[in-house]
Amino acid sequence: MKHYRIDAPIPVTLRPTDKGVDLDVSLFLTRAVFVELFAQAAEDPEGFAEEMADMHQLALSAQHQGRDSHARHEFDARMEQMLKQYAGDGRVEVYGTGLAQLRDATAELAAPRPVPAQREGGAAA
Repeated sequence: MKHYRIDAPIPVTLRPTDKGVDLDVSLFLTRAVFVELFAQAAEDPEGFAEEMADMHQLALSAQHQGRDSHARHEFDARMEQMLKQYAGDGRVEVYGTGLAQLRDATAELAAPRPVPAQREGGAAA
């Protein structure tokens, strides 16, 4: 199945599925997020482990206590900081050629496509 590479500082890929598309950001996660996490873990293994364990407990508390709880607000604020520190605020930059590629790929992928049975040459009864 055809896939569409979108050029960016860290490229992303669109892959058509039966229900729409998958946006593959694995290179972004590997190069931007995990590499930063690995560096932090190497710099302060104990502090890093404590922070991750604390975030896990905070996430459980937030889930249990609800949307307007202190735990939810603290978790959201700390996650926002982590996104900023480790993942470029959670944004994948796309510009120039990549933006045109994204436009063209989404236009092609949004066009009506035959359902799987029609692609195999079968007809709906």
